[in-house]
Amino acid sequence: MDYTDLNAQTVDRWVENGWEWGVPVTHEQYLAARGGEWSMLLTPLKPVPKAWYPDLKGKKVLGLAAGGAQQMPVFAALGAECTVLDYSKKQIESERAVAQREGYKIIAVRADMTRPLPFGDASFDLIFHPVSNCYIRDVLPVWRECYRVLKAGGLLMAGLDNGLNFLFDEDESLIVHRLPFDPLSDESQREALEKGDCGIQFSHGIEEQIGGQLKAGFRLLDLYEDTNASGFLREHGVPAFWATLAEKPRRVRQRP
Repeated sequence: MDYTDLNAQTVDRWVENGWEWGVPVTHEQYLAARGGEWSMLLTPLKPVPKAWYPDLKGKKVLGLAAGGAQQMPVFAALGAECTVLDYSKKQIESERAVAQREGYKIIAVRADMTRPLPFGDASFDLIFHPVSNCYIRDVLPVWRECYRVLKAGGLLMAGLDNGLNFLFDEDESLIVHRLPFDPLSDESQREALEKGDCGIQFSHGIEEQIGGQLKAGFRLLDLYEDTNASGFLREHGVPAFWATLAEKPRRVRQRP
């Protein structure tokens, strides 16, 4: 079985067991968003700044690996035309169920983001990509595909695991692994993930995460750091995540 298939099955199981990132917004939260009270997360705790969002009415938004009906209903409530891509059947089912409940349209695509995205060039005004590329081995192809499917001037909002969590034991008090964390190359790392029912995950540093966006052609506009939602590292203020706002330039700069 390909590791991405295993991860999709793992997420399905987590959702069935009440995983916090698989709990859809309520009807009341959807109505609140329509009334102007809303926020969205790319990382565990800090809401994305409102200043990052363009006027969303009529904009074409792609939720990339963003299934679970936590963000797309909010985008829909704000007037966006929404598409979501996720490899988890359960997360896609949640998107369709909430769209039916609230009466908006959504294109929900079950697909593997490690493969070319099933969308045409310049299809979207905004891509919303919460923390999820820790479940894939190579992130640069994803950034290149994001660049391809965005319109000129389009925005990429991404939540990124900076890799520090992969160093530590379950209590976050002892360093037990080395970076980069790659369970396809290190059997002990894979065994640790299997023991914790964590699927197959990978660490990615700043060169892959932010440098990869730049290499794909994006222009970085803003960023912030965030911590875990709880635990030893959170108590000590250790940032474990980044969120980035990047733009596909309207004009490609000529290289000297």
